[in-house]
Order: sequence, then structure tokens, then C-alpha cells
Amino acid sequence: MSKISRTDPGSILSKAVEYHGFVYLQGVTAKDTSKDIKGQTSEILAQIDQLLEEHGTDKTRLLQALIWVKNIRDRDAMNEIWTAWLPKAGAPARACVQAELANPSILVEIMVTACK
Repeated sequence: MSKISRTDPGSILSKAVEYHGFVYLQGVTAKDTSKDIKGQTSEILAQIDQLLEEHGTDKTRLLQALIWVKNIRDRDAMNEIWTAWLPKAGAPARACVQAELANPSILVEIMVTACK
């Protein structure tokens, strides 16, 4: 049986789960929710970089991204930060939808899957 590795497992979620060379991250939100959409997106992407590095991979190995924004009108501003962060010709399969998030001050949440 293959090993499943969990990063910071809690009663509700783990920050990351690794299995068979795939790394599944939690939905990541900004810690400082006083920032605007660009600031929150930048902070989230830095957290994603760190989590991927902990699992021996990086954003060049992204397969899929799921993005939830509080207000779809913020999508273009979020995409400015997102596209600057992505490696050239390295965009994953992606969905981006408007959603009511758990905390009203959270403007964006991003979840990615990568391979090693």
C-alpha cells in the first residue's frame, strides 16, 4: 500500500496531502485579510510556493487550480498577480468562480494540485 503524507493534519483538513507523487493543497487564504484582492492573492501565492517546496515541487509542476473570489469583478485584478506568478507556458487547468467565502474579509481562496 502506498504511503499518504499529510502536512499539519487537523480535525477538518490538512494543509497538503501527498500521494503517488501528487501534491494536493488546501484552499489557501490570506492571513492578512485587510489587504485588497491583489495583496491577498500575492500572499496566497507565497504560501502556495512554500507548501509546494515543503513537498519537493514547485509552481512549474502545477496541474490544476481552483479559485474562488468573493466578487467576480475582482477577477481581472487577481489575474494580474496570478499571471505574473505563473511560469511561462505553465498555466494549469483552472476554474475561477464567485463564491460566498467563510469569512467576509476573505476576497480570494486558491487551491492547487501539483506533481513532483
